[in-house]
Amino acid sequence: MSEFDHQQIDDIIHSRIRLAIISLLISVEEAEFNFIKEKVNTTDGNLSVHIKKLEEAGYVSVKKEFIDRKPRTTYGLTKNGRKAFENYLDHLEKLIKK
Repeated sequence: MSEFDHQQIDDIIHSRIRLAIISLLISVEEAEFNFIKEKVNTTDGNLSVHIKKLEEAGYVSVKKEFIDRKPRTTYGLTKNGRKAFENYLDHLEKLIKK
């Protein structure tokens, strides 16, 4: 019986805030910044840092637009982000079953 390799757990996702962001985005097509901030219960700065890290990893897409002259930023989970989340859950399940 082989040992579970903890290094298989995705460090990008394995953060409370980033895990909460991805868990939210997996259930919606896209979400606005303030909606995510409210649901995740974090500050603007903290959310920005974590979303940027997810964006850099290719897990989250960002869409910026103006609606009635007001800026609107929405985020969505990319195919890579969805696959990474599925892999993350699979690895956690393996760890739990060991």
